[in-house]
Amino acid sequence: MLINCEGFEWDDGNSEKNWLLHQVSNSECEQVFFNEPSIVADDLKHSQIEKCRYVLGQTDSERLLFIVFAIRNKLVRVISARNMNKKERDIYNEQR
Repeated sequence: MLINCEGFEWDDGNSEKNWLLHQVSNSECEQVFFNEPSIVADDLKHSQIEKCRYVLGQTDSERLLFIVFAIRNKLVRVISARNMNKKERDIYNEQR
């Protein structure tokens, strides 16, 4: 999906927030980037400071996640992660 990326960069604050608010682990986030199908699009809402994207995808245990991320120095930096809402699930399921 992200051919030029070489790995992940984790920010302690974002990782803690994702876990405390949504019980999403770093490992689950990484799984979404390797599992198919996935949908990646520009996230204009969160792109004021840097270009952000979002991915709709699933973990190895088929948990459906919405993840906002940025690419910094060929590394994926997850900004936020949560379960997909109904609208996002509908869009994702249309692609399956």
